[in-house]
Amino acid sequence: MRVKSNLKTILDDRKISIRQFTDMTGLKFETLRRLYNDDTKQYQRDTIGRVCEILKIEINELLVLIDDDTEQNHQQ
Repeated sequence: MRVKSNLKTILDDRKISIRQFTDMTGLKFETLRRLYNDDTKQYQRDTIGRVCEILKIEINELLVLIDDDTEQNHQQ
């Protein structure tokens, strides 16, 4: 099992670019890019809190627990 970020889906659905979201949150572009691309190794509480606050979502909408084996099988 692993944690997966849904930021890409959420921003794409709302037609918000990472650059726009950077301006909205005041967070670093690289931090948001990693979260958007699901490349984040560690989730900073302040970052997650700010993202949820600006998007008016709950943490379980942003981060979900997935079965890593199932996702790898879908990609093959």
